[in-house]
Amino acid sequence: MLFQPFPQSTAYAQAAAACGARVFRADLGIGQALVVQRGRMRLISRGPVWEEGSTATARRIALRRFARWPGVTLATPEEGLAGFGLIPLVTPTTHAIWDLAGDPRQRLDRKWRNHLSAVERSGATMLRDQPGALARLVTNGTAQRGQRGYRTLTPGFTLALPQDALRLWEWQTAGKVSAAMCFVRHGTTASYHMAWGNDAARRAQVHTLMLWQAAMALRDEGVRWLDLGSINTEEAPGLARFKLGTGAAVKPLGATLLVLPWAGARGR
Repeated sequence: MLFQPFPQSTAYAQAAAACGARVFRADLGIGQALVVQRGRMRLISRGPVWEEGSTATARRIALRRFARWPGVTLATPEEGLAGFGLIPLVTPTTHAIWDLAGDPRQRLDRKWRNHLSAVERSGATMLRDQPGALARLVTNGTAQRGQRGYRTLTPGFTLALPQDALRLWEWQTAGKVSAAMCFVRHGTTASYHMAWGNDAARRAQVHTLMLWQAAMALRDEGVRWLDLGSINTEEAPGLARFKLGTGAAVKPLGATLLVLPWAGARGR
């Protein structure tokens, strides 16, 4: 079972294409890449997916050969890559990857487990895949993320994701939705996509139970890894603690690179 980054998945490709991008898969000889092209710019996000055993030098050359076209090529490899012809533009981010194999509850941080147990005892009930859930989450979640200054994909991208890949969870108080989470399944991997919660949800800590129930449901479907998204201990320390409290592993990604075209052994 291989880990698959969301931006290298079919679900991502369908949404990006629906938003007007040209999307195609490229064979780099020693790996495959989902490429999103807009005008004269191509982007490989969290890719390519390399063959096991390929060397860093071979990967660098393969990327630079792919960049031989009359436009700009950017790549953010899942693992760091450097060398001549690869110019770093944006510093690497870090993601929290939750391995759902075995007994995840035993690997929870003690505080996280205690919060989970408390919400379970409260009798809070989570609702799954209710009619209109995605539209509600997009409206509330986009507004909340904007207020907090968080980066987010456009609402159109979220609404264009294939419905059969989405897993939506909600919590209600007094008959009104007060919290929600959305996950995207892609193969044996799933990715946290977006969430929203009001003050009542934060006080009740319902996102702890919501994330736990979603993770266990995904595991029952055959998902091995849950990508909880980026973590930033300086700008959002509370969110980082919440994600890492699950026992998720810290995974540094590669920097965003400007890939210069390969000019052969002499021109490099």
